[in-house]
Amino acid sequence: MIDQHWDTDHSILTVRPESALSTSDFAALARTVDPKIEHGEDLAGLIIDAPRFPGWDSLGAMVSHFRFVRDHHKHVKKIAVVTDLPIAGIAQHLVSHFIAAQIRHFPAGQLTNAEDWITGGAR
Repeated sequence: MIDQHWDTDHSILTVRPESALSTSDFAALARTVDPKIEHGEDLAGLIIDAPRFPGWDSLGAMVSHFRFVRDHHKHVKKIAVVTDLPIAGIAQHLVSHFIAAQIRHFPAGQLTNAEDWITGGAR
């Protein structure tokens, strides 16, 4: 399950994986962001607040995750990954070659710093 919070004032979607990710999680995310994209607006930012990564509940969920990224990355200006997971730095470097958004890693607990980076401090 992915908990999500939509900050409409700043066009920031914050997601927090809480259990193994499923295909329905990515369908729910699409229902949140697609209407905005269909109206010609991009997201200022996506914050992934992940103290841990719970994995996927199936191969189909992993494929849904990759499709979601492929279909939406051009509509997100900045992605902040808030975690202490050791893989975060490597993942940031690798993923930056495949998506259009700027990506930045923040240590766990620095959600406010991530929001400030996305908004340029204008919150």
